[in-house]
Amino acid sequence: MPSWTDTLHFAFQPVVNLTTRGVAALEILARPETGDVLAQARRDPELDGNLAALAIRAATRMETLLPLHVNVFAGTLADLGGLAALRGAVREAGRLPWEVTVDVGPPYTHVPHRALLEAVAVLRGEGFRICADGIGDGDLPLRLLAEMAPDLMKLDASLVARPAVVRAMRTLCEELGALLSVEGVETERQYAAVMAAGAQSAQGDLFAPPSRLPVADVYLPARPAAVPPTQRTGPPVRQFLRPAALLPATAPAGQVRALLTGSPDVSGVLLVDPAGVPVRSVHRSRFLLSMSGRYGHALYADRPAAKLGDPPRTVGVDATAWEVLDVVADGARDRTSDDVAVVDRHGRCVGVVRLADLVRALAERRVEEAAGLNPLTRLPGSDAITGEVDRRIADGRMFALSWLDVDHFKQVNDGAGFAAGDELIRAVGHALQGAASGSTRVGHIGGDDFLVLADPEGLDPLAASVLDAPWSAGGRAVTLSLATVLCPPGSVTDHRQAAACLAPLKQAAKALRGASWVLGRAGLPGHEIRRGTAVAPAQAGEPAWG
Repeated sequence: MPSWTDTLHFAFQPVVNLTTRGVAALEILARPETGDVLAQARRDPELDGNLAALAIRAATRMETLLPLHVNVFAGTLADLGGLAALRGAVREAGRLPWEVTVDVGPPYTHVPHRALLEAVAVLRGEGFRICADGIGDGDLPLRLLAEMAPDLMKLDASLVARPAVVRAMRTLCEELGALLSVEGVETERQYAAVMAAGAQSAQGDLFAPPSRLPVADVYLPARPAAVPPTQRTGPPVRQFLRPAALLPATAPAGQVRALLTGSPDVSGVLLVDPAGVPVRSVHRSRFLLSMSGRYGHALYADRPAAKLGDPPRTVGVDATAWEVLDVVADGARDRTSDDVAVVDRHGRCVGVVRLADLVRALAERRVEEAAGLNPLTRLPGSDAITGEVDRRIADGRMFALSWLDVDHFKQVNDGAGFAAGDELIRAVGHALQGAASGSTRVGHIGGDDFLVLADPEGLDPLAASVLDAPWSAGGRAVTLSLATVLCPPGSVTDHRQAAACLAPLKQAAKALRGASWVLGRAGLPGHEIRRGTAVAPAQAGEPAWG
């Protein structure tokens, strides 16, 4: 009698590391030729455990050396308490447990959470890596996810269309020390969204579909251009909101004329539909000019005012002043003085903004920024950076605040001269500014001290660009020290607290020899040394450049 395993084969799909652009692992997928073994496995933990063991043996026959992902249902783990069949297959294959990631998938309904967590602890204790699979397309409770503390979280590709959800999962990953992966990526648009979301790995038919033979070569689109930050810096449009003069879209021209002549401060009227959505914009000067012309009143007074209006120009209520200017710049030149309608997420008008208000405020801001620029590097000072830190804290955004300076700078000035020191400072500032991308802000707070505010995913390339460069002053080799504090939402209340968290990391970086980089997390003790070596006691007083 044939066994159910006779009609079962396995397919392999690459998991792609989005940083190295190479294959990081292979997920092994059961592919029954007849029947529905997976549906049976969902109800039969022993069968599901045996499928996981068979997957390992199938990979062994293919002689692949890549790390492996095997799938099990959450209920299987809770019932079996540790997957003895899988562990035995891993030992037989000569594999190490940490080469295998167990992808724990839904359903979680009716699964005893305590038993599941105990089984996860058993596997983790032996060295297996744990992945929470099917997030966004399953029933995994958030509290259970946090208690599992998986090494990897796999999101369904449908979530990349909801950036706020992905940002929340990214924050949770950072808190738990997990990596973020996206599965089911099928288009280059999704790939660009996955990169923008900051995921570390991904899989899907775009890179390589599941196949009977493991593949190490995958298709990878060109890296997408730097994605602009989700929130552009600049004063929010809410700051400039004025009440809007609203009339129904069916209002006759005579009614609009009466409103304008009776209210000299009103610069225009918005005609809205019954839901409050702007459909036409009536500019004061152009409208009154049409009405006052020969036969104008007779022609238009009783006709709909919409005939003398223009399509409305709108921005969302969360826009910045710069985005309003973009809308104005894209329009016709004769409409630059028109009010811009501000709408909520339903398209309803909540007010208007005037170009004159924006230009005045932005000009004042530019004057203030220019006054705050460091004359040596032409970079903004600490006030600009700390103000942006406070804005990101208020917006609930995760950020990384870094301090950088030149090691033994006084000795550089004394040995090479202040002119060489100034030239070095200008060069470092130029390098930092050149390495900055997206929403990264660079400030020069005086002397050889710089502040850098960045998103966490932009840290590594920025650090490499400045720390790996060969610096010198007056023919003497020079090194730099970098200290970074990661600030998840809610970890600090303002820029002062962020700076206080950064201070001990700065001291730790300066205590290292050579180009150094120390990274810590706000509110947590300890730090990670990413560059540099400890200085022996006898060498503590020696200058780094000799």
